Amino acid sequence: MTDTLPDTAVLDTALQMVEVWNRLSADKQALLLKRFGTQENALAALVTTQLLAAPSSLTSF
Repeated sequence: MTDTLPDTAVLDTALQMVEVWNRLSADKQALLLKRFGTQENALAALVTTQLLAAPSSLTSF
């Protein structure tokens, strides 16, 4: 057994992260970019925060 996800799971996760980013308002995107420096860092923080808050909270964006 390996500790890595199959390629399709990684791709699906990346696509979901892009969808979350695209649903954010321009103001929220700008605020996240200012705080975290890059879109990748901002998304990672956003997704991590939402996953820790509640399993269904990603649908609230």
